[in-house]
Amino acid sequence: MKASQTFVKTFKDISKDEAARSAQFLLRAGYIHKEMAGVYTYLPLGLKVIENIKNIIREELNAIGCQEISMTALQNPEPWQKSGRWDNQDVDIWFKTELSVGGEIGLAPTHEEPLTNMMKKYISSYKDLPVYVYQFQTKFRNELRAKSGILRGREFLMKDLYSFSADDETHMQFYHQVENAYHKIFERVNIGESTYQTFASGGIFSKYSHEFQTVLPIGEDTIYYNQDKSVVLNEEVLNDEVLDELGVKKAELKSTKAAEVANIFTLKYKYSEPLDLNFINQDGEREYVTMGCYGIGVSRLMGVIAEKFADDKGLIWPESIAPFSYYLIAIGNEADKIANDIHDKHPNLFYFDDSKNRPGEKFADADLVGLPYRAVISDKTLAGNKIEITNRLTGKTDLLTIDEFVAKL
Repeated sequence: MKASQTFVKTFKDISKDEAARSAQFLLRAGYIHKEMAGVYTYLPLGLKVIENIKNIIREELNAIGCQEISMTALQNPEPWQKSGRWDNQDVDIWFKTELSVGGEIGLAPTHEEPLTNMMKKYISSYKDLPVYVYQFQTKFRNELRAKSGILRGREFLMKDLYSFSADDETHMQFYHQVENAYHKIFERVNIGESTYQTFASGGIFSKYSHEFQTVLPIGEDTIYYNQDKSVVLNEEVLNDEVLDELGVKKAELKSTKAAEVANIFTLKYKYSEPLDLNFINQDGEREYVTMGCYGIGVSRLMGVIAEKFADDKGLIWPESIAPFSYYLIAIGNEADKIANDIHDKHPNLFYFDDSKNRPGEKFADADLVGLPYRAVISDKTLAGNKIEITNRLTGKTDLLTIDEFVAKL
């Protein structure tokens, strides 16, 4: 990508109504555009980050036997009425609208009901189980207060995975596979060391669920942990009964703020029973399918990473999800020719700032945009046949020969 060929610009300042640092930098650097509170457009650089996160998730889920689908955002009320989640008194985050021909539809906040209803066509015998399906889908939730940019929106991208199993044992085997896959995903996006699997309330589904919480000063949750972090729990389940079950005392725990990036639930028959998703077991008897659901907030994850690694100059993306590896700057006519040649041979690695801005402005934009490395070619470095490479995270600068750099690419 070349600066001269994209409509996106950087900005020195943005609206003061964005309190989160990540939201300010994402807007200023041209990754997202704010449509309204809690609703954002992903611009070319932002979309590349989203797609890189999705690909990492996709690789890890496919590796444990999951299949990807894409479901509709518009929702038929019928399956939701059967589960008891259509009425606004029961679920108060719906966006709904009246059809011109009569009747009402909604925009999906999640997809348990429609998927369970669909699986009645494909699951009838124990031979059809287990089934593991996931999707990347835009969800809509009428949050009372959308805040912190893409950390909490009214329209957001989620990866939701659903499991359909014949019994609890098979379900729990897969549940643990998802736990491991999630740990791998968070390692790959560079937040593994600060993201903890956390005991949380199971709500109406089960006694407990598990969340994956990333330590973050502006996080909405408070988590408690023991010295070796073998026990981590959400404040919402911090009571004597849970502490006894986990074998810890409150005095042994420390607390910190964190942001939830994922969760996993055992649903049991919560949806299969009201929607009558059943199968014939090996003994010829009919029973309900055991279900689980497993979410990762993809756009929220992008926001958490942006917030976690930013400094006072701008964003700092991990290499695994950065839209490009290098922010390329040329200073001088000869340098410009060489930079163009390198960019054109490796277009997927470089954002080439070929704008008419002064070098100092380009350096500031490089820090703001936050690509892993800044590559500078100038008449000064060319005198020694060198390219200057600066690591955005560490600030360390190396001088490589042109041949060394091209070989590295």
